[in-house]
Amino acid sequence: MADRADDRDELRLDRLHIPLGPALADWPSGLVLRLTLQGDIVQEATVEQVPTPPSPQPPFWNEPFLHAAAGERIPKGDAARRLCAAHLDSLARFFAVAGWADMAARAGYVRDRALTGDAAAELSSLVRPLIRRAERSRTLRWLTAGLGPLPAEQARRHGVTGPALIADGDAHDRMLVWLDAVGWNAAAVDGVEVLDAAQVVGPRGHVLGAVPGSRALLDVLPGLLGGAEFACARIIVASLDPDLDELTHVSAAGMVHG
Repeated sequence: MADRADDRDELRLDRLHIPLGPALADWPSGLVLRLTLQGDIVQEATVEQVPTPPSPQPPFWNEPFLHAAAGERIPKGDAARRLCAAHLDSLARFFAVAGWADMAARAGYVRDRALTGDAAAELSSLVRPLIRRAERSRTLRWLTAGLGPLPAEQARRHGVTGPALIADGDAHDRMLVWLDAVGWNAAAVDGVEVLDAAQVVGPRGHVLGAVPGSRALLDVLPGLLGGAEFACARIIVASLDPDLDELTHVSAAGMVHG
């Protein structure tokens, strides 16, 4: 569907309205973006969620953290393993939409090794070359630096609490935070000490409270897409990688996020 409107230079141009998702490869499951384009520039973006029944099943990536918050004795190594695998899962999508297919496949392979129980030494030996290669890639930096800048102050205003807040920067900075977290979590998967229930933070941020981490990421997303080139929109989405399963989880108190 198309219409006409003034662009930022007050030129009257065609506007094209297109949806992205929910059935794209390497795309957050259940997410729909409705974009308004003028030329190849995103003028407006709105976020929608495919209707999904509330579920009492904890979101997979948050499972150990929610169990710990509920009072179960969860080893720190189990939490580190889930974080390592979750960030590798996000990195696989990020590399894929950036066009780096072999690194996407490599990240997916190491994610699976993490989930199947590799020890810290073995897992660390797999993640180190992946981290080194991504950090040193000038092409990846050229493709992703400057996209979707999210200063920490703006992130806090929207309730962002996870890696996107720590990054305090653009899509490339968010990837670097994931890489760093993959490295030290891979080294910690053998930990047997009990996870502190007061300090549970999942892959997308704090898992407790009224606003789950992925809700905050979705809230901030339209502002990051406005003014971006259409070709860059998917990289910005991948650099946040919201998990919409967090929004349909029914908490112990009966609250449905969304």
